[in-house]
Amino acid sequence: MKGTLQHKITAGKSGIVFYSLTPPKITTESEKVAVIANNQIERLQHLDIDGLILYDIQDEALRTEKERPFSFIPTISPEVYSKDLLTNLRVPKIIYKSIANHTKEMFADWLSQNTDLEATVFIGASSQQQVQATNFSLSDAYQVKKEMGPDILLGGVTIPERHTRKGDEHLRMFSKMQNGCNFFVSQCIYNINETKNVMSDYHYHALSNDTQPVPVIFTLTPCGSLKTLQFMEWLGIEVPKWVYNDLKYSKDILQSSIHTATNIAGEILNYATAKNLPVGFNIESVSNKKDEILAAHEILENVLHMVKPLKNAVVEEKKAVSAY
Repeated sequence: MKGTLQHKITAGKSGIVFYSLTPPKITTESEKVAVIANNQIERLQHLDIDGLILYDIQDEALRTEKERPFSFIPTISPEVYSKDLLTNLRVPKIIYKSIANHTKEMFADWLSQNTDLEATVFIGASSQQQVQATNFSLSDAYQVKKEMGPDILLGGVTIPERHTRKGDEHLRMFSKMQNGCNFFVSQCIYNINETKNVMSDYHYHALSNDTQPVPVIFTLTPCGSLKTLQFMEWLGIEVPKWVYNDLKYSKDILQSSIHTATNIAGEILNYATAKNLPVGFNIESVSNKKDEILAAHEILENVLHMVKPLKNAVVEEKKAVSAY
């Protein structure tokens, strides 16, 4: 399975689909953690996903002055949750790792204990103060990984909203590619124009530099309440005013968000296909409420149906190679 995901990514295939989870809070009783994990396995084991992302959640209090809508409680480490409780879910796991508050020695020690990871995505510190405090940056983490875990599939984060402010997100992506990133996962998107701006600059920069773009996996999430919408905005997700109004005044905010996310996926796929850009999707729920989790699965089913022709094309390509 690892080889299949690695082939799709390194070959620059479109239609890759991930689902993502946040491990339970560390305050959760062990018996309940086991029940949660079993329920997640039951829901996901029969779905045609290419991988499962497990997030490493940090406080990020220094990132913004806005008050956090929900109190922060640390979660079980994603690599621990994966190895101890999700082994029966037979899909590749993509482990997020925040380098915040890590020194080089601490990070190297973590990596030495996790060289068997299938894939990982490093998350930089949320503020410059954290980098200065430890004298350890995202670039340093990439270098340590290159030396200690060269065979681990490496992904990077891309944030379309940052492109609007600074205009250089595509250059950040190419810099991360030079540091070994084989794919990217975006922050959740609700602003299709900002997303297309990044895709356009990414595409034309690759053309002008005769460089092959790597797959970009765009994250989609449902929104079931104004409280969730407030939390999404705190996370830095840009929700255009017209989308905000449509959600706020809809008779069913959850169904409206499912419709919006599905439309965004279709528009991204059409735009990327026209430019031969490899794209995929990652589906998440930023809420632990059952109805929003079920809504995320509905988006997932919609996206899987949307990319099915691309997945079938990969299968037919493999058959042709085998026959040859």
